[in-house]
Amino acid sequence: MKTANTARFYTTAALAAVLAFTTALPAFSADTLTVFDWSGYEDPAFHPKYTEKAGAEPDFSFFGDEEEAFQKLRSGFKADVAHPCSQSVVKWREAGLLEPLDTAKLASWNDILPNFKAMKHLMTSDDGTAWFIPFEWGNTVLTYRTDTVKPEEVASLKAFADPKFKDRVSIGDNVDDAYALASLAIGLKDWTTMTDAQFQEASAFLREVHKNVRLYWTDNTDLSQALASGEVDLAWAWNETATTLQAESQPIAIKKDTKEGLSTWVCGYVRLKGAEANPDMAYDYLNAVTDPDVAAYMVESWGYGHSNAKGMAAVDPKILKDKGYADVDAFVANTLFQAPMPTELRQKMIAEFEKIKSGY
Repeated sequence: MKTANTARFYTTAALAAVLAFTTALPAFSADTLTVFDWSGYEDPAFHPKYTEKAGAEPDFSFFGDEEEAFQKLRSGFKADVAHPCSQSVVKWREAGLLEPLDTAKLASWNDILPNFKAMKHLMTSDDGTAWFIPFEWGNTVLTYRTDTVKPEEVASLKAFADPKFKDRVSIGDNVDDAYALASLAIGLKDWTTMTDAQFQEASAFLREVHKNVRLYWTDNTDLSQALASGEVDLAWAWNETATTLQAESQPIAIKKDTKEGLSTWVCGYVRLKGAEANPDMAYDYLNAVTDPDVAAYMVESWGYGHSNAKGMAAVDPKILKDKGYADVDAFVANTLFQAPMPTELRQKMIAEFEKIKSGY
């Protein structure tokens, strides 16, 4: 999901700036929808039916990662809808940042891929209240240069910790993707069940990976440049990285059939408490982005899957096969879903990952 300029990462400087956010907040017009989003998702091709109906584009405000977005919203920043990913939904809801969704106003609610509906607490809470509608999904997956790395060398995710790749590795400066990699590497497919012993084992693996890391990437542009220049040969990256580099005829491939599998994330939209635009505009936007007609563009141009099952079924079979989405059920069978996790566990991951990156 994202053009080559997207990032969803935790950076100390960005968070510090957010925590210092005490100046007057911008005023938004009640007749203008404000979308709080990742950079790149302002792409008009994602919401043509909204623009057609409203007669204008929505306003966009951007965040670099979900922790930054969370802190900014808690500080009083106002927007109407936002675009978090699965692992953040429970945290945002428990913090009182979200408004419930009226599913009767969501045209595609019943057409969301069944795998997402099965993710505990993703779309609804225990009482059946709806809070989140998925939009796009993709993978964090082993990505490598085919001219310097042989496929058999990366048959396992443990390659990231192999001394032969010292100073040739890049993983994201992103706690969720990092611990998805580590969880898979230790044989754990459901991080919501992670024990203290497994947490220590996963953290130990990341410390071994750290010895090989040349770059903790903070946006896809940085990573793409590092791979294209040969600065790094092996990366834990989103689908978009390979999609954009392959379009430039770079010798890049992804390894979705590693022994341990891959990580799948789901992102989507929520309504924010304190929204100032007419709620009907928010539902118009949610319906536009989840419209089945958006699926083909999402898959072909961004390399991600769309949440609408009917839309995915209508995509050219050749394109689906090329992007690896021909059989969605088989595709997600060997994956770790970045599902909502206990807040305490995620806070432990954040603190430990900072230590790991610092060499401790």
